[in-house]
Amino acid sequence: MLNKRALLRCATALVGALMMALAAYSATDIIDDWATVKPPPAPELKPVTLDGSTTALLILDMTKNGSCSTRPRCQATLPNVKRLYDAARAAGAMLWYSVGTDSTPEDVYAGFMPRQGEYTPQPGPDKFLGSNLEDKLKARGIKTVVVCGTSFQGVGIGTGSGAAQRGYKVIVPVDCLSSEDPYMEQYSAWHFFKGGPAAVTRNSTLTRSTMVKFGS
Repeated sequence: MLNKRALLRCATALVGALMMALAAYSATDIIDDWATVKPPPAPELKPVTLDGSTTALLILDMTKNGSCSTRPRCQATLPNVKRLYDAARAAGAMLWYSVGTDSTPEDVYAGFMPRQGEYTPQPGPDKFLGSNLEDKLKARGIKTVVVCGTSFQGVGIGTGSGAAQRGYKVIVPVDCLSSEDPYMEQYSAWHFFKGGPAAVTRNSTLTRSTMVKFGS
């Protein structure tokens, strides 16, 4: 009888302790845990070789009168975007630009300005919405898109995710996408690598402009 009572008291104590632990756990949220969260290891960047005939380079919102002009991190990407622009032009790839509704093609930075018919005034983070982008990609038989622009968490995730969910392979050169601060870029890169929907992560490749080549 005493053993049964002792076991009952022990079981009751264990249940109480478990309930208290669960209550304490359920009381926390990501804001409570913010300072204790550690970022995962940096994603692996991979070299890519692209077919110019089925690849489109998207240069998004990179105008002298737009937000790029006030973002040092965007200014730092300009030579990298130029590097991809030169390679894409030489390979015969498709180019497509978005410019602000108050901008013109001449407002795009010198060195990688658009040609006639390659641009559209298109606001918002997902450039597929309300634009001619998808029609142009289909007309050219494009299978792969390379996304460059500012901001990474805006046009990068918005347009890159939109492309991936439409079945395109998405190349994400991290040195050609910028944000207001490094954390925005960090979580955007993680979105494409592992944090986003499966339709996005399985169709996306993180790389750098120096690791992108065009071949046959």
